[in-house]
Amino acid sequence: MEERIRLSILLDIYGELLTEKQRNVLDLYYNQDLSLAEIAEHTSTSRQAVYDIIKRCHMLLVHYEDKLNLMEEKKNIEENKKGIIDFIDSLYSDKNAEVLDKIKNYIMNNI
Repeated sequence: MEERIRLSILLDIYGELLTEKQRNVLDLYYNQDLSLAEIAEHTSTSRQAVYDIIKRCHMLLVHYEDKLNLMEEKKNIEENKKGIIDFIDSLYSDKNAEVLDKIKNYIMNNI
């Protein structure tokens, strides 16, 4: 996975562990694709300060994922969910379609 996309996902997962300013800067950089100069202007800080925030938070997000593995867990859950849905699809018949649809909907919306 491209590092920029990975960090954007990590920001979604662990963003609440950062300060509002850190989240804002990372959002502008990773999700809005603004340059360091544009972010500096937008946040009324120096380009160097923006760079430092991005680098520090990059390390923090990677550290959080190394310790907590939430992104990996989410990926595993989605893969397992897909496997379950595929299995349910293989069981379809006219007799049980309604029940299987309810099970699929529950899995998709609650797991």
